Amino acid sequence: MNQPLDSAQQDMTRPRHSQWLDEDGQLDATWFEEVRALLKAGAKEELRQKLAPLSEADAGDLLEALNSSERLMLVKYLGDSFDYSSLTEVDEVVRVELIDKLPNSEVARGVSNIDNDDAVFILEDIEEVDREAILALVPDFERLSLKRSLDFPEDSAGRRMHSEFIAIPPFWNVGQTIDYLRKEEDLPKEFHQLYVVDPGYSLIGTVPLDKLLREQRGTLVSDIMNDEVIEISASEDQEDAARVFERFDLVEVGVVDETNRLVGVLTIDDIVDVIQQEAEEDILHLAGVEAAEASGGVWDAVRSRVTWLGVNLVTAILASLVIGLFDATLQQMVALAVLMPIVASMGGNAGIQAMTVTVRAISTQDIDRFNFRRLIVRETLVGLVNGMIFAVITGVIAAIWFSSFALGVVIGIAMVVNMLAAGLSGILIPLGLNKFGADPAIASSAFVTTITDVVGFFVFLGLAAKWFGLA
Repeated sequence: MNQPLDSAQQDMTRPRHSQWLDEDGQLDATWFEEVRALLKAGAKEELRQKLAPLSEADAGDLLEALNSSERLMLVKYLGDSFDYSSLTEVDEVVRVELIDKLPNSEVARGVSNIDNDDAVFILEDIEEVDREAILALVPDFERLSLKRSLDFPEDSAGRRMHSEFIAIPPFWNVGQTIDYLRKEEDLPKEFHQLYVVDPGYSLIGTVPLDKLLREQRGTLVSDIMNDEVIEISASEDQEDAARVFERFDLVEVGVVDETNRLVGVLTIDDIVDVIQQEAEEDILHLAGVEAAEASGGVWDAVRSRVTWLGVNLVTAILASLVIGLFDATLQQMVALAVLMPIVASMGGNAGIQAMTVTVRAISTQDIDRFNFRRLIVRETLVGLVNGMIFAVITGVIAAIWFSSFALGVVIGIAMVVNMLAAGLSGILIPLGLNKFGADPAIASSAFVTTITDVVGFFVFLGLAAKWFGLA
């Protein structure tokens, strides 16, 4: 049985860098003010010493916490000791704003000294003219590597890959390979496996590092390599690449170009970032907003939201027109106006639930031609059962509230129909949008809520008009 940690043991488990983090893992307020004071005083050397132990992520948090002028001052004061990899940990708006204010020569120096994939991540958000000006100042070898990665489509595996990897021929033996690793100075900072290539640089196998170290020196690489090659095309979407990692439980995988030549590798840390990025985008798209809003200005947020707010206005007007058809009915029976929002709200929430599950299933490719009918039937039954449950509840409440059994029956029937429509629209609309190439995460919610509002109002008010003989 595990015993609770005493205070001394708890202190030992805390991160060693806790002097700049509080108990919640956020930047410590006192430490942060000390950094700002050093910036204001122009104490460059003290600032370098204070920030030297920070990780990329913590340095990124610091940059985001500072204001625009303080960020620029910090980068200039740190000079060569500023790690440009920390810019991969900040929001795009912050990153682009800072780079725009720095001299091109300084940015070129910074991206030349970090991993290829981090440099690409930083450069891809910059305007093409500025990017070309920066690349012109980068040393030849690094420039060619960066331009090759930037030539691949946005959000592709080629944009996320490391161009540094270790390739060996199959005719080497273990001893030759180990000697090469010991003597070669230009190796990747971290690597998990070696890539076996033919003379045309096509990937023919891999050798995990632990397996290499366990074999005798005279053993040929071709005898120990894994020839069941898993590779990813450089033009493949990064989300599809993440699924390959998930399916095969990969830590690292080779990336090939259109000629099947090995051009880079993707690692699990790259894929974790991709998964987080895609998940954030899907969540934000469900609400019709963009990721850049968190650190963008007022007009950035306005431009991001106005389109889908406009679509929502149109659909809301459509629902209002349905209500207008029963204007006389509402005037004769005010209770209908009181109960109307209940039907629409329950249907809307049920539709959003079904839509969210469907959008996630589309994103993770859990829906295919073999199971989509079963999922449609399931959502139909879920909507029907939930509709009957809440039909009884709302029917009883309405009957007691307005002393009308008939009104309870009317709202109960409307609830069943609307919840059923919600379940069907919640799965069919995302599937339909995906079929026609639209992003279901962005477009689905406006249509789903419109359908549930229109169906709910029409059935409830129409049934009431017939039942009670209203005009």
